[in-house]
Amino acid sequence: MKRCVVGVAAVAGLSASCFAQVDGSYKPAYGPALSTQVNGTQFGDSNLGVINWANGSELDAFYCYSTATHLNILLTGNLESNYNKLELFFDNGVSGGQNKLRGDNAPVSFGGLNRMGDDGSGNGLRFDAGFLATHWLSLTGGDIGGGNYGMFVDGADLLPTGGGPGWFVGGNNGQNGGTLTGGDPGAPAVLAAINNSNTLGANGSGGFSSPPESVTTGMELSIPLAWLGVGSANGIRLTAFINGSGHDFASNQFLAPLPAGYGNMGDPRFLDLAAVPGDQFILIPSPGAASFLAIGGLLAARRRRR
Repeated sequence: MKRCVVGVAAVAGLSASCFAQVDGSYKPAYGPALSTQVNGTQFGDSNLGVINWANGSELDAFYCYSTATHLNILLTGNLESNYNKLELFFDNGVSGGQNKLRGDNAPVSFGGLNRMGDDGSGNGLRFDAGFLATHWLSLTGGDIGGGNYGMFVDGADLLPTGGGPGWFVGGNNGQNGGTLTGGDPGAPAVLAAINNSNTLGANGSGGFSSPPESVTTGMELSIPLAWLGVGSANGIRLTAFINGSGHDFASNQFLAPLPAGYGNMGDPRFLDLAAVPGDQFILIPSPGAASFLAIGGLLAARRRRR
């Protein structure tokens, strides 16, 4: 289980530059990586080095920090510009959710969310024991015509009984300061961006061309805490992975990572993460509780500088 200790914007002494716009790149506010990849990618190693387009997918490292209103996350790596999906499942630790993904959630992303869920035969993506998915976001991108790149985000509430609301959250050109447009009414006001220029980190030969922490660009989101419904001392838990364009073929790129040596996991409908050694989720302590840790750490650092 990986832990992410988060701070808050109210913590004095952090410069405004630490909280720059959402653009898919590392900022000082993120601090050290909280989870790093151990498997080379089996979804192609991108070598294009341009901001939008990538010819492979990988997840190298996970970073996060919180403000008073938002959870900010950065998953470094690449998302291939063929509409591969970055799947993000959150357990807010408060409202209950789904340990096995149901097949009667909101029919968003052209039915892609339910494509991973129960098909009526007892199958369905199963998370680690005790992980109850309460919220879902999915990020994807590719050619929208004329050689132009488009990035799109979908989301849904995952209620214990199914049938929760879902939305097309919006899209942009991969940048735009993270601002998404064209989303459905009532969609959470998520900011999202991608910088696909990475050519480091996980490679396609089962290893790494450089340490995962050397990758400083990837997929960045700023998510309203009010939507996540946080507040429990249990904090937030996150499972993230790269999936196929139809939400139908899970790669070996998970954070928290699969054990070393694992290959692509295939159809997520038949994937049971509880049967995989270790925990494939990252623990993000409650922002309210973490603020005390952040303030304490900041004060200690100031004392050391005196």
